[in-house]
Amino acid sequence: MGSLSTMKKPHAVCIPYPAQGHINPMLKLAKLLHLRGFHITFVNTEYNHKRLLKARGPHSLDGLSSFRFETIPDGLPESDVDATQDIASLCDSTRTTCSPHFKNLLRKINAYSDAPPVSCILSDGVMSFTLDAAQELGVPEVLFWTTSACGFMCYVQYQQLVQKGLTPLKDSSYLTNGYLETTIDWIPGIKEIRLRDIPSFVRTTDSDDLMIDFILGECRRAQRASAILLNTFDDLEHDVLEGLSSILPPVYSIGPLNLLVKDADDKELNAIGSNLWKEEFECVEWLDTKEPNSVVYVNFGSITVMTSEQLIEFAWGLANSNKTFLWVIRPDLVAGENAVVPQEFVEQTKNRGMLSSWCPQEQVLAHPAIGGFLTHSGWNSTLESVCGGVPMICWPFFAEQQTNCRFSCNEWGIGLEIEDVKRDKIESLVRELMDGEKGKEMKDKALQWKELAKAAASCPHGSSFLNLDNMVRQVLMGQNAKK
Repeated sequence: MGSLSTMKKPHAVCIPYPAQGHINPMLKLAKLLHLRGFHITFVNTEYNHKRLLKARGPHSLDGLSSFRFETIPDGLPESDVDATQDIASLCDSTRTTCSPHFKNLLRKINAYSDAPPVSCILSDGVMSFTLDAAQELGVPEVLFWTTSACGFMCYVQYQQLVQKGLTPLKDSSYLTNGYLETTIDWIPGIKEIRLRDIPSFVRTTDSDDLMIDFILGECRRAQRASAILLNTFDDLEHDVLEGLSSILPPVYSIGPLNLLVKDADDKELNAIGSNLWKEEFECVEWLDTKEPNSVVYVNFGSITVMTSEQLIEFAWGLANSNKTFLWVIRPDLVAGENAVVPQEFVEQTKNRGMLSSWCPQEQVLAHPAIGGFLTHSGWNSTLESVCGGVPMICWPFFAEQQTNCRFSCNEWGIGLEIEDVKRDKIESLVRELMDGEKGKEMKDKALQWKELAKAAASCPHGSSFLNLDNMVRQVLMGQNAKK
């Protein structure tokens, strides 16, 4: 048995959905709880654990005795490919196979480890199978949806969209006949939105679509959580957060987590990283040699794939814009083959372009040389761009990236959407972003959001700082936890 002090120490088990964009914010949240005195067990899948060790070194997670890493299998066939797994297969596999492994892990922690007993679970919003384990243990469980509030709200409305017959689509002609322009004006906290801006899984003709079924299930189960967390801040998504609070358990906006963590001065904790690809820091040194606001940063995140034709159009659009750029090209960016840009493009841009396979994105977006961001509109990227005061060109790929793009362009005034991947379109959007009137307005707006983001995350009165403290006190420490 531990001494009285270890008996009292709260112990949070944190389990992200096994993809890069979900692991990053969950790890930040885990660090913030650790700083508030929690013992942490962080649960990755075996596949991602291997990738982390490969990217960061075999001892990179040995870290702290009170911040430990455990694994469970994801239920998919073994693979040595260094890439994000197929999302639909992963969703199906986690919801059908992970629950018993997770329960066994909790039993093992409580029975055999020298850690304090598990006192709460923080799970990714789409790993809600963990709710059953929390119920068995009689501990509070918080669901952390790593989407924007607007993206999450749209997922919560999937039930209505199905009931109203808006999805699944009658047949594939609906994808091109203007049907996706249908305006929806009944979603709480969202004035109006087109069907094409709703997370992309609605664009199916399959009445048994796996992803629609998965989202309906996860949103239904969200009702059972002790609380729901979102990595956003009140000023940015106030109306939507109000709308969510009216239909769900307590909802706490606790972002931007990257700003909350940045204030934490803890070397051992800061050394624990979550990138599944090896980061190349040379790009930061390269940026140091560039003028302020002169570089376009291009990164489509960890999941987006494109055709080689699209890659070539992006390349020539960037080349023809005559702008300096830093472009992150993952090895698996092109579907089914290696991502290779044309040799002439490399020749033509060698003095003003840098290509990297992965980079420390937060550091890059905070760098004064970055003037604009060509992005897939993933939520982490969007939020990091807001924190850096960097306007965006948005090319949403799937899921709620469409929704984030809509809000970036229409509500927040910091984005331009790519409707069509053609080199002349990309060239003109890049020029507009970096030199145009609209670009200047977006930059001003982005800088205003940056200040509001900073204020939300600041100690002691920022809204997100206070929300995190309240959530810890009221929910995780059980002062009014639902048993």
